[in-house]
Amino acid sequence: SSGINAEYGGDMAGAFLASYLESIESVPGELQRNFNMMHDLDKRVQDLMKEIETIYNQYVEKASGLENSEKAKYLSDIRQKFDKSNTFSDDKVQLAMQTYEMVDKHIRRLDTDLQRLEAKQRNQEKKSDSRMFVDKTSEKKKKKKGSQPQTPEASTSLPFSLISGAGEGLDMPVDPNEPTYCLCHQVSYGEMIGCDNGDCPVEWFHFACVGLSSKPKGSWYCPLCTKEINK
Repeated sequence: SSGINAEYGGDMAGAFLASYLESIESVPGELQRNFNMMHDLDKRVQDLMKEIETIYNQYVEKASGLENSEKAKYLSDIRQKFDKSNTFSDDKVQLAMQTYEMVDKHIRRLDTDLQRLEAKQRNQEKKSDSRMFVDKTSEKKKKKKGSQPQTPEASTSLPFSLISGAGEGLDMPVDPNEPTYCLCHQVSYGEMIGCDNGDCPVEWFHFACVGLSSKPKGSWYCPLCTKEINK
């Protein structure tokens, strides 16, 4: 079952990875394009700042001999270049924000998809655990039907006094994985008898717990089923 889980989990992870890689296939190209555009806008701003500096230096050198109209032309030229520089800077900021949002969108999608993948894997593990529980329960029931259950090896080393005192309440260690039987809810040991009622909820009983010293002739019904039959 663990192998099936690993295979299923691997299939889910593989499908998820393939889908995610396909969705980001164009991202590197888009990032490169945006970075190139931002670099171009930055260069244009730097060029404009150099032009503004040149015009300003010319204005300072000639300011004393310039007419008002000529001064106004210098200042207007500087103002226009500053405005254009601000426009390029705003475009660069907008482009940077778009680039950030594009990357953030894919990161958020990755986080969401990972959460869904983990949830699916947890659900699959729960279903697998449920199937394992059902299989173990069925196996336990199969062991209770048919021939007498096998006595655990551990019980063969118990003192005879403990086994013979089963009807008075046997105090023995019980493996939690070992099926239990009888009215005493203990594991299989010693001689046991099966109830002939096919629907008996217990099925197998220790001789001592039901007051038997030998196997009776003919059909035998446990105290629980006898009580139901006599109703």
